[in-house]
Amino acid sequence: MSQDGRKLPFPVGMWDFGHCDPKRCSGKKLERLHMISSLRVGQRFQGIVLTPKGTKTVSPMDRQYVKDHGLAVVECSWAKLDQVPFGRIKSPHERLLPFLVAANPVNYGKPYKLNCVEALAATLFITGFEDEGHLLLDQFGWGHAFYDINEELFERYKQCTDAQSILQEQEKYLQEMQEEKEKPREMDLPPSDSEEEYEEVELKFDKFGNTIL
Repeated sequence: MSQDGRKLPFPVGMWDFGHCDPKRCSGKKLERLHMISSLRVGQRFQGIVLTPKGTKTVSPMDRQYVKDHGLAVVECSWAKLDQVPFGRIKSPHERLLPFLVAANPVNYGKPYKLNCVEALAATLFITGFEDEGHLLLDQFGWGHAFYDINEELFERYKQCTDAQSILQEQEKYLQEMQEEKEKPREMDLPPSDSEEEYEEVELKFDKFGNTIL
C-alpha cells in the first residue's frame, strides 16, 4: 500500500540479496509500504521478471503477463552480479530493459544503471500501466525525475509492438543522439572588419608631423 493508501492491482515481487543499504534501498522501502513482496531463492514467479540474465527485452506485448501475473525484480548491486545465483531465480518470462537513464541518487545520469523502483516503473510505462508506474515513483522524492528524463523514450517504446521493434527504436534513438552530438556547433564570433562600419575621420597634423587629436 502506498503512502496515501493506494494499491497495485497485480503482484509485485523481488528477490533481495541484501547488497544495498536498507535505508537507501528502493526495494526495501516499497516492502515497508507493502507495495512489494520478498521472494525466496528458488521460488517460481509466473509474471515478468527483470533480470540482467534475461534474453528478451520487455515490450508492450508483455502487458497481459503483467496484468495476469504481475512483475518482479532482482534486487542486487550492479557491482556484485557475480554473487547472485541467477540459475535459482525461476520464471518463464525473464526480461531485460531497453536503454534508459537512471535518476536515482546513487547512479544519477548513468544509462542502464536503474535501481529497483526505476526498473519496475519503466516496465509499467512500457506495458501501458502509466498510473501504476507513477504510483511507484511517487513514493520517492526524486521519482518524478526518472520519468521526466526518459519521457521521450517511454513514448517511443510504447508505440512498439514487440521486443524486436523495441530494440530497433532504441538503436534509432541512440543513432539520433550520436548524430546530434557530432553536429558542429555554431559559435558567436565578433564581426570582421568588413562587417563593421567606421566613421571617416579627417586627420590633422602639426608642424612636427604629430597627429592632432
